[in-house]
Amino acid sequence: MKRIRRILVGIKDPGARSLPAAEKAAQLAKATGAELTLFHAITETVAAEPYLYAQGGFRKHERAVRRQRLERLEGVAADLRRRHRKLKLRVEAEWDYPVHEAIVRRARRRKADLVVAEAHAGRRLAPWLLRLTDWELIRTCPVPVLVVKSTRAWKRPKILAAIDPAHAYAKPAALDGEILKAGEQLAAALRGSLDVMHAFLPVPVGGAPFMAAGAEVVSEVLASTEKQARDSFERALRGSKIPRSRRHLIKGAPSVAVPRVAQALRADIAVMGAISRSALKRVVIGNTAERVLGALPCDVLVVKPKRFVTRVSLNRRGVKYTVSTEVPMPY
Repeated sequence: MKRIRRILVGIKDPGARSLPAAEKAAQLAKATGAELTLFHAITETVAAEPYLYAQGGFRKHERAVRRQRLERLEGVAADLRRRHRKLKLRVEAEWDYPVHEAIVRRARRRKADLVVAEAHAGRRLAPWLLRLTDWELIRTCPVPVLVVKSTRAWKRPKILAAIDPAHAYAKPAALDGEILKAGEQLAAALRGSLDVMHAFLPVPVGGAPFMAAGAEVVSEVLASTEKQARDSFERALRGSKIPRSRRHLIKGAPSVAVPRVAQALRADIAVMGAISRSALKRVVIGNTAERVLGALPCDVLVVKPKRFVTRVSLNRRGVKYTVSTEVPMPY
């Protein structure tokens, strides 16, 4: 992950009582000296009548709503400035949709190094809602995305980096380096601690025939698999200053092991990687990573491959209008 110079926060509701994403982004911006932008995408559909167009009512409405949202954002910014002195902060609101594309466009224009976003679904909401918002932002954003899932404040946060040195899930080797670098960067800036883990399956894929083999063969293969996992884990951490007490090699599926270790450590931030499929030119999260992200109780930083290129255009979509044809024109 590059040095953080510019941070963009996607603000879902500027009038909300609590904005943990803005608070945590401000904390990180102050720690790194980064410039912080609070951005709100105005995405609602406007029901407009045809005769209003001639009277300029559409534009008046757009300006009025945007002005109102900016005023609310300024209130959020004023509160952050009071609690975080010398914070470099600006606010922006724009009519654009869908929300994940609007955030990506603004991040590209601002040349942001990090995007911070609140998780769009809490524990009571359906998983599909989370996929339609946060997943799409993670898939399309060209820079790392910090998804704020927890309202718990950061105080010398515990950071957990999950790597896959065996590349069992098709992640490139360089991505592990980016994950470790991001974890170290966060730990240094926030004066936190960094743990690193690798979860591996001790039984080969399609293990039913394998388990039918003799006990001696099974024992040898299991020992060999664990040794390979340990060796690849140590190679990935060669030259790292992370103490051995903070290195965790775990037997089990990542979808289960990563959330379990995060909970056991009381991690505040988990750092993960997202793979890129060049044919699609987008990030593919995958079933395993989706289960991990959904199950993690803490905030999650998702790191991208260096060569990832977003397909989101810089062209803003503007206002989404619906026009009724049933209302008669005034004469």
